[in-house]
This record gives sequence, C-alpha cells and structure tokens, in this order.
Amino acid sequence: MYKPVNAVIFEGGNPEGRTEKMLAEVRHAVLLDNINKLKNVPQIGATYLLTNFKDLAAEASCMGVTVWENQRSRDNFHFGKVLQELINSEGLENILYVGGASIPFVTIAELEVICEQLQKADKIVFSNNAQSADIIAFTPASLINSIDPPAMDNILAIELRDSAGVEMELFKNTLGLLFDLDTPADLLVLAGSPFTGPIASQRVKELKLDLSRLEGVKEVLRGDYEEIVLLGRVGAPVIAHINENIKARLRIFSEERGMKALGRVERGEVTSLMGNFLEEVGASKFIDYLEGIARCAFLDTRVLMEHFKMHLTAEERYLSDLGIWEELSNPLMKEFTRAAVQSKIPILCGGHSLVLGGLWALVEEIGPTY
Repeated sequence: MYKPVNAVIFEGGNPEGRTEKMLAEVRHAVLLDNINKLKNVPQIGATYLLTNFKDLAAEASCMGVTVWENQRSRDNFHFGKVLQELINSEGLENILYVGGASIPFVTIAELEVICEQLQKADKIVFSNNAQSADIIAFTPASLINSIDPPAMDNILAIELRDSAGVEMELFKNTLGLLFDLDTPADLLVLAGSPFTGPIASQRVKELKLDLSRLEGVKEVLRGDYEEIVLLGRVGAPVIAHINENIKARLRIFSEERGMKALGRVERGEVTSLMGNFLEEVGASKFIDYLEGIARCAFLDTRVLMEHFKMHLTAEERYLSDLGIWEELSNPLMKEFTRAAVQSKIPILCGGHSLVLGGLWALVEEIGPTY
C-alpha cells in the first residue's frame, strides 16, 4: 500500500502597510480554500501549517489541519531548517510543499495526479518552475538531510537536484500550477477571475478593487491580432500559451529570469536594458513609446526596481502595482507609476507572477479565440 502524502504549507510574514495587510487577508482566504481542496484528495494524509498568524492558525486548526509550532524566533527563521525539523520530528516520507497562497486555482484532480506520481516514485523531486518553485513534491522526505537546507523555498527543488543528486521533473504547465497570489497585480487578476475559490471570492468582493485596467487588458486580449507588450521575466511557456489560444501580436523583452533564485538580487547584479532605456528617456517618454507600439502592456517592474537599486519596501511596491502613485516617495517610481496609470492604453504592473501565472489565467479565461 502506498504511503500517504503529507501536505506542508508555510505562510508567514509581518504585514505593516494597508496594502500589505489587504494582500495578506486574501492570501489567507486562498489558503483556506486550498485546505478544503486538500481534504478531498484521498492520497493526502496529514496537512501541516506553519504560520505566525494566530487567526489563520485557529481557522486552519478547526478544519483539521495540524498547526506546527516553529521553535525558532521570527528573527531567526530559516525556511529550510524549519522544514527539516518538521520532517524529522514528524517522521514524514512523502512531501507536497506549498508556499502560502500559491496555486489558488489548483484543482482537486491536479492535486491527485501529483500525489499519485509521488507515491509511485522511489526518489524524485517535482517542481512547478525550473528556477524558482513555489510548489514542490519530493520523496523520500529524508532527502532534506542530504543538503544544506536553503533559506528560501524557491530554491529547494534546485538544491535537492544539485546537492542530493535526485532527478527533478517539472509539473505540466497548467493554470492551477502556475498562478500564484504574490502581488496586488495578481490580486486584481484573482478578483476578476471565474476560477477563484468561494472563500477568496467573498473576500475580494469586500475590497471593492478598481478593476478598470484589468478589464481594459481583457478587452485587448479578446481582439483580433492586437499588439501586446510583455516586459520582464517572461518565459517561453506563457508565450506559447498565448500564441496557441488567442489572436495576438506580441512584443516581448525578457530579461533577468531567475534573478532571485540565482542570487543576482542579493549580490546587486541585476541589470536591465529596459532600465537603461528608461533612464535615458524618462518615465513619461517611456510610456509614450509603449502607447505608440501596443494596445496594452504587462510590466514586471521588479526587474526595473532592482536595476535602479531602489530598495523599496513591500508597501511601496504594492502601492505602485495598484497605481497609487501619490503615496510613493521614490521620485522615479512615482513618476513611472503615474505615467502608467494615466496612459492611453491599459498597463498592468507587478512582479514575475504577473507575466507568468497572471497572463496564463487571463488567456484561460478569454481563449481560445481561434
């Protein structure tokens, strides 16, 4: 008989600003939706949640989740070592790790397939991204003792492959395994999506978000070979998905993929050709050029932020994503955000998840248009 798969969810943080708190509340709602899905997957044994949010812990506990107490202080928190402690203390063997509000659109059927694949393997790691994963399944769980546990979850799969010598396979690219609620840009997509779970759907309705820019890009995506700009960490899978499902002409500049997982951000090595162009012409002219070549744009602004060494807080990044330029203090980001919001074309700004799972979700909602 196959041994059960144990689901492990980490969701921590210390949100301070109002947009951070808003995003955290929706993330928690998504997490609760996902717990309900996991309860309906027959291969799942126990589900463990590690969190410093007391209300979330209480709600999850009432749903039958084991809330695992982290023995490390908040200042001393280390993802890999905490996961290692959990695996060893609980004697876990098959692990399905999910980061917080990752995969809000995942289906029960997709989770069942993951568990079946894991139970049939002797030694393997599955990941939803070759460079920066937020859902990872691996067996045996004791592999965690063969590596130096990483401080960040998004490089766990790489470490297991490279340091433990285990084969890594990528999950099939699907909406459920690619879309991640990471920034307010993803929150906008979630708020306007028919794929959102019931708990999260109710929560986002209460926020009364401005979805005008989102509706604007949807209208363009429904068009007939309209010009669409994609900037940032844009990967081949989402490009192929767009081309296969909707009528669009893409203008793409992809750069700095894996900048976090490969340590380029930490070492201050991020450099962007688009950032250099922005520096040369200024924010207003930069947006003017976009207006001249496209009907809408998706901008992974984190590459630009790192290029300029802005060192913005999470709250400042989120304010930019939501277009609240008046409250930004960084002069360049304030001007850039204002120009994007006031542009003649709808422009969505966000992080990597916007130009991967966010775009994928919009294409799934609209297509196929052929």
